[in-house]
Amino acid sequence: MPEMPEVQGLVEFLRDRVTGLTITRVSVANIAALKTYDPPVDALKGAEITGAQRHGKFIDLATRSPDAEPHLIFHLAKAGWLRWYDQLPATVIRPGKTPIALRVALSDGSGFDLTEAGTKKSLAVYVVRDPHDVPGVERLGPDPLDPAFTRDTLAGLLEGRRTQIKGVLRDQSVIAGVGNAYSDEILHAAKMSPYALAATFTDHDVDTLFAAMTSTLTEAVAEASGKPPAELKDAKRRGMKVHGRRGEVCPVCGDTVRSVFFADNSLEYCPTCQTGGKTLADRRLSRLLK
Repeated sequence: MPEMPEVQGLVEFLRDRVTGLTITRVSVANIAALKTYDPPVDALKGAEITGAQRHGKFIDLATRSPDAEPHLIFHLAKAGWLRWYDQLPATVIRPGKTPIALRVALSDGSGFDLTEAGTKKSLAVYVVRDPHDVPGVERLGPDPLDPAFTRDTLAGLLEGRRTQIKGVLRDQSVIAGVGNAYSDEILHAAKMSPYALAATFTDHDVDTLFAAMTSTLTEAVAEASGKPPAELKDAKRRGMKVHGRRGEVCPVCGDTVRSVFFADNSLEYCPTCQTGGKTLADRRLSRLLK
């Protein structure tokens, strides 16, 4: 799943590449991906792209036309991605016969597809007048890389919250942009168990978690910056110390990275670094982290 650093990388790429271009065509190949109808998707045709920004894990392309200023907003979900073309293919998209959900053609001949692998389709596209018209954007908590997000901001979010810290970090209504992968990486950097209850954190714990969150995300965003979409996934994998590395050696202590599996995902951790050498129970039927 693309998370904050990869989404920020996509935003920076799009901002540099498409700002000032006009949208000449928008083709919807998977109608289920389009979550809005007013304004219609055709409102984007002929609109000039004025910028790109990120809201949590949502990508927002702002546009301007003589009659309106619609936003094209999309969330890539678990298996979605953006495929960029310097020269957009002329082939016709056949709905139901392709992983492409949406194609956007631009005035210089370039464009991009939003694609989604697998059978579970969760990619979401919105055409709205205001980004906060998207329910997921409206519900977002503060962004951890916003200069206004301080150590005390984090302390306030954790106070009294009797939820496992892994779940807190993944909850977009609490902290925007962090998902399954980077929550694993942050907790490994902080040397904290994913099962620790947020409400039990001491001042020292908050300091440690804040420092780990800031450094992990800042480094990942820097790694993603300047890379085209085709290179972002590999850059993410290379930077991971525990996530997706079950059975491999922890680069910090040399222990073996372990996994805990849940209904639709897993977490990875290092027992020596994070749980005092204890192996966490594999709660495959747990719903705690959904």
